[in-house]
Amino acid sequence: MNGVARTAVGAARLRARESERPDRLFEDPYAGAFVAAADAGSPDAGRGSGAGDLFSAHLVFRTRFFDDHLSGSGCDQVVLLAAGLDARAFRLDWPPGVRLFELDLPELLAFKDGVLRGLAATARCQRVPVPVDLRGDWPGSLRAAGFDPARPTAWLIEGLLIYLSPAEAGRLLDGVCALSAAGSRLAFEHDPAAAAVLAERVRTMPELRRIATLWKGGPGADAVARLTARGWRTRTVEAAALAARYGRPAPRGGFLTAVLSDADHHNSPE
Repeated sequence: MNGVARTAVGAARLRARESERPDRLFEDPYAGAFVAAADAGSPDAGRGSGAGDLFSAHLVFRTRFFDDHLSGSGCDQVVLLAAGLDARAFRLDWPPGVRLFELDLPELLAFKDGVLRGLAATARCQRVPVPVDLRGDWPGSLRAAGFDPARPTAWLIEGLLIYLSPAEAGRLLDGVCALSAAGSRLAFEHDPAAAAVLAERVRTMPELRRIATLWKGGPGADAVARLTARGWRTRTVEAAALAARYGRPAPRGGFLTAVLSDADHHNSPE
Protein backbone atom coordinates (compact mmCIF):
# COMPACT_ATOMS: atom_id res chain seq x y z
CA MET A 1 0.00 0.00 0.00
CA ASN A 2 1.10 3.58 -0.56
CA GLY A 3 1.59 6.10 2.24
CA VAL A 4 -1.97 7.37 2.34
CA ALA A 5 -3.38 3.83 2.32
CA ARG A 6 -1.11 2.89 5.23
CA THR A 7 -2.62 5.74 7.25
CA ALA A 8 -6.02 4.11 6.64
CA VAL A 9 -4.71 0.94 8.29
CA GLY A 10 -3.44 3.03 11.21
CA ALA A 11 -6.90 4.55 11.61
CA ALA A 12 -8.46 1.08 11.54
CA ARG A 13 -6.04 0.02 14.28
CA LEU A 14 -7.26 2.87 16.49
CA ARG A 15 -10.92 2.06 15.75
CA ALA A 16 -10.29 -1.56 16.70
CA ARG A 17 -8.72 -0.44 19.97
CA GLU A 18 -11.68 1.83 20.78
CA SER A 19 -14.13 -0.97 19.96
CA GLU A 20 -12.60 -3.07 22.72
CA ARG A 21 -13.32 -0.51 25.45
CA PRO A 22 -16.31 -1.09 27.73
CA ASP A 23 -17.09 2.65 27.47
CA ARG A 24 -16.54 2.77 23.71
CA LEU A 25 -18.04 5.67 21.76
CA PHE A 26 -18.65 3.45 18.72
CA GLU A 27 -18.20 -0.16 17.70
CA ASP A 28 -16.43 -1.21 14.53
CA PRO A 29 -16.41 -5.04 14.39
CA TYR A 30 -14.52 -5.01 11.06
CA ALA A 31 -11.56 -2.83 11.98
CA GLY A 32 -9.59 -5.65 13.56
CA ALA A 33 -9.94 -7.79 10.43
CA PHE A 34 -8.56 -4.99 8.24
CA VAL A 35 -5.60 -4.60 10.59
CA ALA A 36 -4.92 -8.35 10.70
CA ALA A 37 -5.01 -8.59 6.90
CA ALA A 38 -2.67 -5.61 6.50
CA ASP A 39 -0.27 -6.91 9.15
CA ALA A 40 -0.16 -10.31 7.45
CA GLY A 41 1.09 -8.65 4.28
CA SER A 42 3.71 -6.51 6.01
CA PRO A 43 5.82 -7.92 8.87
CA ASP A 44 6.55 -4.45 10.27
CA ALA A 45 3.01 -3.12 10.02
CA GLY A 46 2.04 -3.98 13.57
CA ARG A 47 4.88 -2.15 15.24
CA GLY A 48 3.77 0.52 17.64
CA SER A 49 4.74 4.18 17.45
CA GLY A 50 3.77 7.47 18.96
CA ALA A 51 1.02 7.80 16.40
CA GLY A 52 -1.53 5.95 18.53
CA ASP A 53 -1.24 8.26 21.53
CA LEU A 54 -1.08 11.37 19.36
CA PHE A 55 -4.04 10.64 17.08
CA SER A 56 -6.27 8.29 19.06
CA ALA A 57 -8.43 10.82 20.92
CA HIS A 58 -8.98 12.86 17.75
CA LEU A 59 -9.92 9.82 15.69
CA VAL A 60 -12.38 8.60 18.32
CA PHE A 61 -14.11 11.99 18.54
CA ARG A 62 -14.05 12.29 14.75
CA THR A 63 -15.58 8.88 14.17
CA ARG A 64 -18.40 9.37 16.65
CA PHE A 65 -19.17 12.92 15.48
CA PHE A 66 -19.32 11.89 11.82
CA ASP A 67 -21.37 8.77 12.64
CA ASP A 68 -23.95 11.03 14.27
CA HIS A 69 -23.82 13.49 11.36
CA LEU A 70 -24.62 10.78 8.82
CA SER A 71 -27.21 8.99 10.93
CA GLY A 72 -29.09 12.22 11.56
CA SER A 73 -28.80 13.69 8.07
CA GLY A 74 -32.22 12.57 6.82
CA CYS A 75 -30.69 12.00 3.37
CA ASP A 76 -31.12 8.71 1.54
CA GLN A 77 -28.07 9.38 -0.66
CA VAL A 78 -24.70 9.36 1.12
CA VAL A 79 -21.23 9.97 -0.31
CA LEU A 80 -18.05 9.19 1.62
CA LEU A 81 -15.12 10.97 -0.01
CA ALA A 82 -12.02 9.05 1.12
CA ALA A 83 -14.03 6.25 2.72
CA GLY A 84 -10.85 4.52 3.88
CA LEU A 85 -11.28 1.34 5.89
CA ASP A 86 -14.22 2.53 7.96
CA ALA A 87 -17.17 0.17 7.51
CA ARG A 88 -20.08 2.56 8.04
CA ALA A 89 -22.15 0.84 5.37
CA PHE A 90 -21.96 -2.32 7.50
CA ARG A 91 -21.86 -1.07 11.09
CA LEU A 92 -24.42 1.78 11.22
CA ASP A 93 -28.19 1.30 11.32
CA TRP A 94 -29.41 2.85 8.07
CA PRO A 95 -33.07 3.49 7.28
CA PRO A 96 -34.54 1.66 4.27
CA GLY A 97 -33.65 3.00 0.85
CA VAL A 98 -30.24 4.53 1.62
CA ARG A 99 -27.66 4.35 -1.15
CA LEU A 100 -24.10 4.91 0.05
CA PHE A 101 -21.21 5.64 -2.31
CA GLU A 102 -17.66 4.95 -1.10
CA LEU A 103 -14.94 6.79 -3.01
CA ASP A 104 -11.27 6.00 -2.49
CA LEU A 105 -8.14 4.79 -4.26
CA PRO A 106 -8.63 1.59 -6.31
CA GLU A 107 -6.02 -0.42 -4.38
CA LEU A 108 -7.50 0.56 -1.03
CA LEU A 109 -11.06 -0.37 -2.01
CA ALA A 110 -9.83 -3.65 -3.52
CA PHE A 111 -8.12 -4.53 -0.23
CA LYS A 112 -11.21 -3.50 1.75
CA ASP A 113 -13.62 -5.47 -0.42
CA GLY A 114 -11.41 -8.56 -0.23
CA VAL A 115 -11.45 -8.53 3.57
CA LEU A 116 -15.21 -7.93 3.70
CA ARG A 117 -15.86 -10.79 1.28
CA GLY A 118 -13.76 -13.05 3.46
CA LEU A 119 -15.96 -12.14 6.42
CA ALA A 120 -19.17 -12.64 4.39
CA ALA A 121 -20.11 -9.16 5.60
CA THR A 122 -23.52 -7.81 4.59
CA ALA A 123 -24.05 -4.09 4.11
CA ARG A 124 -27.03 -2.49 5.88
CA CYS A 125 -27.71 -0.21 2.91
CA GLN A 126 -27.05 -0.22 -0.81
CA ARG A 127 -23.27 0.20 -0.93
CA VAL A 128 -21.59 1.36 -4.14
CA PRO A 129 -17.76 1.37 -4.15
CA VAL A 130 -16.29 3.92 -6.58
CA PRO A 131 -12.54 3.41 -7.17
CA VAL A 132 -11.07 6.80 -8.06
CA ASP A 133 -8.29 9.25 -7.29
CA LEU A 134 -10.03 12.25 -5.68
CA ARG A 135 -7.52 14.59 -7.32
CA GLY A 136 -8.98 13.58 -10.69
CA ASP A 137 -12.44 13.48 -12.27
CA TRP A 138 -14.20 11.90 -9.32
CA PRO A 139 -17.51 13.69 -10.11
CA GLY A 140 -17.64 11.89 -13.45
CA SER A 141 -16.93 8.54 -11.81
CA LEU A 142 -19.57 9.19 -9.16
CA ARG A 143 -22.23 10.06 -11.75
CA ALA A 144 -21.31 6.97 -13.76
CA ALA A 145 -21.85 4.85 -10.63
CA GLY A 146 -25.47 6.03 -10.39
CA PHE A 147 -25.25 9.14 -8.22
CA ASP A 148 -28.25 11.46 -8.64
CA PRO A 149 -27.33 15.16 -8.24
CA ALA A 150 -31.02 16.10 -8.00
CA ARG A 151 -31.37 14.31 -4.63
CA PRO A 152 -30.20 15.81 -1.32
CA THR A 153 -26.95 14.16 -0.32
CA ALA A 154 -25.09 13.67 2.96
CA TRP A 155 -21.41 14.25 2.16
CA LEU A 156 -18.53 13.27 4.41
CA ILE A 157 -14.89 14.20 3.84
CA GLU A 158 -13.01 12.41 6.59
CA GLY A 159 -9.27 12.51 7.18
CA LEU A 160 -8.55 13.68 3.63
CA LEU A 161 -8.28 17.43 3.23
CA ILE A 162 -4.96 17.80 5.03
CA TYR A 163 -3.41 15.53 2.38
CA LEU A 164 -4.50 17.93 -0.39
CA SER A 165 -2.97 21.23 -1.39
CA PRO A 166 -5.18 24.32 -1.01
CA ALA A 167 -5.90 24.24 -4.75
CA GLU A 168 -6.75 20.52 -4.71
CA ALA A 169 -8.95 20.90 -1.64
CA GLY A 170 -10.71 23.85 -3.23
CA ARG A 171 -11.46 21.85 -6.36
CA LEU A 172 -12.81 19.01 -4.25
CA LEU A 173 -15.19 21.32 -2.39
CA ASP A 174 -16.23 22.92 -5.69
CA GLY A 175 -17.08 19.46 -6.98
CA VAL A 176 -19.24 18.79 -3.94
CA CYS A 177 -21.04 22.09 -4.44
CA ALA A 178 -21.68 21.42 -8.13
CA LEU A 179 -23.27 18.03 -7.36
CA SER A 180 -25.38 19.09 -4.37
CA ALA A 181 -29.13 19.67 -4.35
CA ALA A 182 -30.81 21.93 -1.81
CA GLY A 183 -31.03 20.17 1.55
CA SER A 184 -27.68 18.46 1.12
CA ARG A 185 -25.39 18.23 4.14
CA LEU A 186 -21.62 18.23 4.42
CA ALA A 187 -19.11 17.54 7.18
CA PHE A 188 -15.33 17.53 7.46
CA GLU A 189 -12.55 18.28 9.93
CA HIS A 190 -11.89 22.00 10.25
CA ASP A 191 -9.52 23.74 12.64
CA PRO A 192 -6.58 25.28 10.73
CA ALA A 193 -4.85 26.49 13.89
CA ALA A 194 -4.95 23.09 15.57
CA ALA A 195 -3.81 21.40 12.35
CA ALA A 196 -0.78 23.69 12.17
CA VAL A 197 0.17 22.93 15.76
CA LEU A 198 -0.20 19.19 15.15
CA ALA A 199 1.91 19.36 11.99
CA GLU A 200 4.75 21.07 13.85
CA ARG A 201 4.62 18.50 16.62
CA VAL A 202 4.64 15.57 14.21
CA ARG A 203 7.67 16.96 12.40
CA THR A 204 9.66 16.76 15.65
CA MET A 205 8.91 13.03 16.07
CA PRO A 206 11.22 10.87 13.91
CA GLU A 207 8.79 7.94 13.76
CA LEU A 208 6.03 10.20 12.39
CA ARG A 209 7.90 12.45 9.97
CA ARG A 210 6.80 10.26 7.06
CA ILE A 211 3.19 11.16 7.84
CA ALA A 212 4.00 14.86 7.98
CA THR A 213 5.56 14.73 4.51
CA LEU A 214 2.16 13.67 3.13
CA TRP A 215 0.33 16.67 4.57
CA LYS A 216 -0.24 19.58 2.18
CA GLY A 217 -2.42 21.90 4.27
CA GLY A 218 -5.94 21.48 2.90
CA PRO A 219 -8.33 24.38 2.27
CA GLY A 220 -7.37 26.36 5.37
CA ALA A 221 -9.56 29.15 6.66
CA ASP A 222 -10.99 29.80 3.17
CA ALA A 223 -13.32 26.78 3.39
CA VAL A 224 -16.10 28.65 5.18
CA ALA A 225 -16.08 31.55 2.73
CA ARG A 226 -16.01 29.19 -0.25
CA LEU A 227 -19.07 27.31 0.97
CA THR A 228 -20.97 30.37 2.14
CA ALA A 229 -20.59 31.94 -1.30
CA ARG A 230 -22.38 28.93 -2.76
CA GLY A 231 -25.38 29.00 -0.45
CA TRP A 232 -24.24 26.71 2.38
CA ARG A 233 -25.01 27.52 6.01
CA THR A 234 -21.95 26.47 7.96
CA ARG A 235 -21.37 25.68 11.61
CA THR A 236 -18.09 24.88 13.34
CA VAL A 237 -17.90 22.56 16.34
CA GLU A 238 -14.84 22.42 18.56
CA ALA A 239 -13.89 19.05 19.95
CA ALA A 240 -13.85 20.63 23.41
CA ALA A 241 -17.60 21.22 23.09
CA LEU A 242 -18.12 17.47 22.69
CA ALA A 243 -16.12 16.42 25.75
CA ALA A 244 -19.04 16.39 28.20
CA ARG A 245 -21.28 14.58 25.72
CA TYR A 246 -18.67 11.91 25.04
CA GLY A 247 -17.34 11.69 28.58
CA ARG A 248 -13.73 11.97 27.45
CA PRO A 249 -10.99 14.63 27.65
CA ALA A 250 -11.13 16.59 24.41
CA PRO A 251 -8.31 16.61 21.86
CA ARG A 252 -7.41 19.74 19.94
CA GLY A 253 -9.33 20.27 16.73
CA GLY A 254 -12.81 20.75 15.43
CA PHE A 255 -15.31 20.04 12.69
CA LEU A 256 -17.41 21.89 10.15
CA THR A 257 -20.94 20.96 9.16
CA ALA A 258 -22.96 22.69 6.47
CA VAL A 259 -26.44 22.59 4.96
CA LEU A 260 -27.21 23.79 1.44
CA SER A 261 -30.22 26.05 1.79
CA ASP A 262 -30.27 27.92 -1.53
CA ALA A 263 -30.12 25.88 -4.73
CA ASP A 264 -29.79 29.08 -6.76
CA HIS A 265 -26.27 29.72 -5.48
CA HIS A 266 -24.55 26.38 -5.14
CA ASN A 267 -23.24 26.32 -8.70
CA SER A 268 -22.25 29.99 -8.89
CA PRO A 269 -18.54 30.89 -9.03
CA GLU A 270 -16.79 32.84 -6.34
